[in-house]
Amino acid sequence: MAQQYYSIDQVAELLDLHVRTVRGYVRDGRLKATRIGKQYRITREDLEAFTGGSAPSPSPAAPRAEMSGIVQIDGIDRDAASRLANTLIAGVNIPRADARLHVQTVYDEQRAALKVVILGDLEDTAELLKVIKALIGPST
Repeated sequence: MAQQYYSIDQVAELLDLHVRTVRGYVRDGRLKATRIGKQYRITREDLEAFTGGSAPSPSPAAPRAEMSGIVQIDGIDRDAASRLANTLIAGVNIPRADARLHVQTVYDEQRAALKVVILGDLEDTAELLKVIKALIGPST
């Protein structure tokens, strides 16, 4: 029978704990884990030893859709681009348990254009696009 491994994220979800809490248990040695590359993996047996019972089975994954895209905002000066970028990044960095949204920005001085790279689930991405539209004003 093949050995079953869990990631830190999976263990956190199964035990209804924060990922940082599980990482702390691994770091403290309370939860045995094997480092594979840059990631930790926990065997089913080690998880059962930690919980004192049988490891809960992961629920079947529901279909999930994600989106990646680039928004280009032309005709924006460096200061306005900086303010917009800071506002967007601060907005997506608000700690939330279900956060699945990442934003990066790049300003092109020669073209006076700001590029906003968005990766995330459909709902959060749609909301962020509405925020961008509101911040830059109506298109002409």
